[in-house]
Amino acid sequence: VGIETIGAALSEPRDAIEDIIEPYLIQRGFVQRTPRGRVLTRHAYKHMGLAVPGKDQNDQSRLFEG
Repeated sequence: VGIETIGAALSEPRDAIEDIIEPYLIQRGFVQRTPRGRVLTRHAYKHMGLAVPGKDQNDQSRLFEG
């Protein structure tokens, strides 16, 4: 996802995400930056107790389901 989408979901300004939150999540191994946006790593899925999608799946639509 893009930084604007993350900001909207977290109600945080873009600068705070890029300067504070994103580097921390990358350092912890939860997020990876790609040319198409940010993606969760396997480590993040496991940490949140979610099923890790298979190689053919790129569906993160269930991330914010409660």
